[in-house]
Amino acid sequence: MQYNAGSQLDPSQVEVRGGGNGGRVAIGGGVSIIVVILAMLFGINPAELMGGGGTASQANPGTDLSQCQTGADVEKNRECRFVVYANTNNEYWSQVVGNQYTQTKTVLFSGQTPSGCGTATTDVGPFYCPSDKTIYIDPSFTEDMLQRQLGGQGGDAAEAYVIGHEYGHHIQDLLGTLDQVQSAGQSTGENSPQVALELQADCYAGTYLAHVTQLQNSPISGITQDDLNRIVNAAQVVGDDYIQKASTGRVNPDAWTHGSSAMRQHWLAVGFKTGDPNQCSAVFNNVS
Repeated sequence: MQYNAGSQLDPSQVEVRGGGNGGRVAIGGGVSIIVVILAMLFGINPAELMGGGGTASQANPGTDLSQCQTGADVEKNRECRFVVYANTNNEYWSQVVGNQYTQTKTVLFSGQTPSGCGTATTDVGPFYCPSDKTIYIDPSFTEDMLQRQLGGQGGDAAEAYVIGHEYGHHIQDLLGTLDQVQSAGQSTGENSPQVALELQADCYAGTYLAHVTQLQNSPISGITQDDLNRIVNAAQVVGDDYIQKASTGRVNPDAWTHGSSAMRQHWLAVGFKTGDPNQCSAVFNNVS
């Protein structure tokens, strides 16, 4: 992904916390990996999914990102890329939603850290917590989980899609969609409201990616074909059927919580090609 060296960044939208040594989840098992994906990219309490709370590490001050002032700083400090993702998502959605939009913060952590939804750990991957309206991510996610454990290509563009998906959940939270679906219960299956919620967030991420280079003085100046390939690949490897087949050798659509690879890629493409968030509501027409 290409960065605009002269663009201005606002590092206040990202918080870095020192982490503790949280317990590791065995990703290889079918149950464990489903737990990971239930929490990943979804505003669910990871501690509840794992059947316990655990002790959160002290949220100590971490790396100071105040030096992330321009797009050129991404090359000097790679963690500045998360400032880019936060800034561009907040700017894009503030323009789309208008006065109803409230800015959300991204928390970078290592190991584990407290969140409004319980203990955030490295192993559950990125997630949006509606209780504190905050996105949590371990910066090692792309390499450790997306690439090494799920076999994805990774890269900044793939991260931008993942973070864009989380901001999609923030929009659903602001518009009441998230509460409406979650209050109806966490149903599963390819035509369930929960899957539709995830696919809509993918679609929202697509609209963000379609417009991100067009923002005024955007810190992202270009998205290449290789970037698009990595984005599509990321949507593939977090598909329920892909994960089920990799972990158990079988595919069970009745247990899906996020949708198949093809479904996720389709709705990501709908958002990217139309650039219209209103088109993303159509996913709920397929819910039985």
